[in-house]
Amino acid sequence: MDSNQGVFDHWAQSVMLEWGFDQWLVNAVILSVDFLLLITATIIAAWLSKKVFLRIIKAVIVRSKNKYDDVLLEQRVFDQLAYIFPAIAVQYVAPYVFTYFPEVTIVVDKLATLFIIVVLMIAVQRFFKALGSVAESLKKFQGKPVKSFVQLFTIVAYIIGFIFILSFVIGRNPISILGAFGALTAVLLLVFKDTILGLVASIQVSANDMIRIGDWVSMDKYGADGDVLEINLATIKVRNWDKTITTVPTYAIISDSFKNWRGMQSVNARRIMRSIMIDINTVTFVDDDLLKRLHEIHYISEYLEKRESEIRAYNAAHDFNVKMPVNGRRMTNIGVFRQYVLSYLQRHPKVHQGETIMVRQLEPTEHGLPLQVYCFSNDIAWVNYEQIQSDIFDHLLAAIPHFDLRVFQDPSGRDFRGAFVKTTNE
Repeated sequence: MDSNQGVFDHWAQSVMLEWGFDQWLVNAVILSVDFLLLITATIIAAWLSKKVFLRIIKAVIVRSKNKYDDVLLEQRVFDQLAYIFPAIAVQYVAPYVFTYFPEVTIVVDKLATLFIIVVLMIAVQRFFKALGSVAESLKKFQGKPVKSFVQLFTIVAYIIGFIFILSFVIGRNPISILGAFGALTAVLLLVFKDTILGLVASIQVSANDMIRIGDWVSMDKYGADGDVLEINLATIKVRNWDKTITTVPTYAIISDSFKNWRGMQSVNARRIMRSIMIDINTVTFVDDDLLKRLHEIHYISEYLEKRESEIRAYNAAHDFNVKMPVNGRRMTNIGVFRQYVLSYLQRHPKVHQGETIMVRQLEPTEHGLPLQVYCFSNDIAWVNYEQIQSDIFDHLLAAIPHFDLRVFQDPSGRDFRGAFVKTTNE
């Protein structure tokens, strides 16, 4: 081919010169024909690569029982590698085509080499992405920050590729260029600060199992409250409950505080902790009339009988004058109501009976006596949880008047107006 192409170029040059064409025009025509031949050879090589190489690879992968190689096909790793063959064809054909232009051969060869390096860099990036997809499908790596390590390896691959490209362009050894980068360490640390911090954070997050994809996390500092969508090298994506996306720096998981609700999800129990403010003026001892009415409440009838017997025996043993209410022991309406709430929660089908159930008084405030309900629902779904919590307090608020108690609330304009009208009428 070398001799044939050379003979053709020599003959074409002789003919055009005899016809009176200028030398520069003759060279331009011959160079254009050579480029046309090179492009033709490249197109043929690309066609063979797509139609032969890729078809063979895909046929082998489809017939293979291994499912992991299917991921390489999905990530188009072999499609990227197929571009190498046309570049190799260009390197091989160029010396035969440009026999009259050896300097063009050198340029074309270098460009083809640079193209091969870039193709390999992209292929490696897709290969790492395929490895990440395989790792995420394995149970061992589910919820782990796999993408962070994929991004790290990709960055390393691109740096190595960039070093090879630079060394090839300037004609220096890659090791010497790598040594020159040592002098730029401070600059590199500044440029890749977030990447380095993210790498360290990703390793700690993975080693300590601090956060996984799918966890519900809350970070007030960044306004994040929702499910973790992605854990990358530099950022963590959180989908908030209002469907917005919050991006949190990965290293913030290590440097700042956050709340992970995974524990709640693992035990399938979500805490209910809410207080009812009782008007202190309505707290009183249980008299006979109230006691008679309370005995009709199923949840506390047995408790009242037992409690009455204990109080009666205690007061008789100490010879208290029971005509005075403060003497001896007596039941109070707030105490009986507290026991009623506890019994109600212990029988509620939506309250988790394996977790703490408690009803307690908190320190009285200017807004009344807080009676706190502390328990866990056995359904952690947000909508269901709110429904359960609302149902419980709907019932308790409606039950309070039966214990001669009243819920405290700050007086409103209507209350003041009613008091003014009453005073005026009097």
